[in-house]
Amino acid sequence: MNDIKNTILLWVDDEIEHLKPHLFFLKEKGYQVDTATNGKDALAMLTRTHYNLVFLDENMPGISGLETLMRIKEMQPNLPVIMVTKSEEEEIMDQAIGSKIADYLIKPVNPNQVLSSIKRTLGRQSLISKKATTDYQSAFSKIGLRLNDRLSFEDWYEIYKQIVFWELELQGTDSPMNEVLLMQKNEANNQFSRFIKNNYLDWLHEDDAPLMSHTLLKKRIVPLIKQKEPVVLIVIDNFRLDQWEVIKQEIAPLFNLESDELYYSILPTATQFARNAMFSGLMPSNIARIRPELWLDDDDEGSKNQFEEELLNDYFTRIRESVKTLYQKINDAETGKKLIDNYKRLLDNQLSAVVVNFVDMLSHARTEMKMIRELATDEAAYRSLTRSWFIHSPLFELLKKLSTEKVKVIITTDHGTIRVQNALKVIGDRNTNTNLRYKQGKNLAYEAKSVFEIKKPEQAFLPKPNVSTSYIFATGDDFFAYPNNYNYYVGYYKDTFQHGGISMEEMLVPFAVLNPKQ
Repeated sequence: MNDIKNTILLWVDDEIEHLKPHLFFLKEKGYQVDTATNGKDALAMLTRTHYNLVFLDENMPGISGLETLMRIKEMQPNLPVIMVTKSEEEEIMDQAIGSKIADYLIKPVNPNQVLSSIKRTLGRQSLISKKATTDYQSAFSKIGLRLNDRLSFEDWYEIYKQIVFWELELQGTDSPMNEVLLMQKNEANNQFSRFIKNNYLDWLHEDDAPLMSHTLLKKRIVPLIKQKEPVVLIVIDNFRLDQWEVIKQEIAPLFNLESDELYYSILPTATQFARNAMFSGLMPSNIARIRPELWLDDDDEGSKNQFEEELLNDYFTRIRESVKTLYQKINDAETGKKLIDNYKRLLDNQLSAVVVNFVDMLSHARTEMKMIRELATDEAAYRSLTRSWFIHSPLFELLKKLSTEKVKVIITTDHGTIRVQNALKVIGDRNTNTNLRYKQGKNLAYEAKSVFEIKKPEQAFLPKPNVSTSYIFATGDDFFAYPNNYNYYVGYYKDTFQHGGISMEEMLVPFAVLNPKQ
């Protein structure tokens, strides 16, 4: 059972004054109890205070209890909620239970009923937390021992999957192992960065390299097209393994997983490079060489990904395959709705590519908007926001439609993102790019031991706008900051989600093939 002194309850009821005997009783028992008279205030309080449990009245003016419950579960899926209501209607009970409430009390309730419900609920949470803690303690040493081994690129898939598994298992618990897991994840990223420094350039010249951005078409997508069923490729920009694990639970009733793997995003782990490589089947410098009109450098004006459709069609022309394709980008609800209304178009093509930009927009909004940063205070909240978006998104509606058809659906991404913490000083001229996780320019000044430097871009198949152009990549949770106005810059960008550099979160990204269950 949780320590009562550290247990904070929130009771939401529009007639809270009638519950004073219950509140007094709970305070006598040692619980701290905050109150709200409506759903709106309760939701605001949840963003400011960590509560262990919520009592929620079903019948309230304004936002109803059931709607408030739904919003609470979107914000904090693991927060236990006990519904309190005068109604014994079966439909209301079914809706509440279906929304994963912890318990259900019918008014009038006496204080001992309330206390018993608290103990049952938090006792169960405590047991879950205790089991997760014990299980991770055992896994911790095994992961630690593996990190000291000579790991292959396949081994790193498994290490990262295990770490994400334990992140999801421990989230919502007050286990002291959360801090231990964070330390182990940081250590794993340090080892992973060394692994990439030692192997990345060799992979680009070897046949037995891991699956990477520029080989996805050849090794995974073309073989699916040859199976004769329409293939719908859904690319969610800036999407991580932990976010995939969360939305996979929502997709499970609709699809069977034919395959569920990871692949390595190329460097820089930025849309301009990784997604263009994915759609072209080429490394960036080869795009610039073979189809210069379809490549824009960092200092060129315009969207750096405006030619994805042309690059995709160019790939099939280059390999002399006649493939009927469709390309669609979803930037907002309106374009998403249009695609849903005409989703049958996707089935008329051998390969339909759908790019979804919301998660990338969310990460940028979290940097720039205080409200979004407060909603996504940590990794768990960021996952929760992703899930909330997904279950109400045009993408989910599209998947529901596709689940009724004979089709192969691929869900993947171009790169992931990492929450940055530690600033590194770098100096460059006015033409140096602005990305926080990698820098491309000439005469860059930096501490070499803290970065992955590529002084000869041609070795990494990266464009070289000038003869003295070089690239540097941040590793772990570092980010680059200029010396001028340094403190402001660091304060603004610390604890934001960024991409472009080297970390498991950015480079090891999901690639899943789905078959409808119909």
